[in-house]
Amino acid sequence: MLLAVLFTNTEGNILVERFQGVPTEERLHWRSFLVKLGADNLRRAKNEELFVASHKSVYIVYTMLGDVSIYVVGKDEYDELTLSEVIYVITSSVKDACGKPPTERLFLDKYGKICLCLDEIVWKGLLENTDKSRIRRLTRLKPPTDV
Repeated sequence: MLLAVLFTNTEGNILVERFQGVPTEERLHWRSFLVKLGADNLRRAKNEELFVASHKSVYIVYTMLGDVSIYVVGKDEYDELTLSEVIYVITSSVKDACGKPPTERLFLDKYGKICLCLDEIVWKGLLENTDKSRIRRLTRLKPPTDV
């Protein structure tokens, strides 16, 4: 199960967060843990360079995309290999929505489109879509023709 997807800016402020199956009282712990993890490791990271961590029997894959950090947390069948595929789909969809690796301002300008893309990629803690063209069609709010 995918437990969390978080987007933060370079200062560690949360831009978007999606938790699934994480109790409300544990979310603050996860937010602060992920932001600290990113602050320690993403300072000199290259764009889209993947980092992997493990904490409390869950896997974490995270990266920088422009001025935005992306964290994906999973457990069980969502190991680091599967999470790297999930984060690849998320980063390519964000780049597609923004037209380039986003600055914080561009990310916030395209916030609605990015949330739609995220909803099409991850649904109730499960990976739903990985096809970039299908995600693009679904976020236009038109019914898909290849069903």
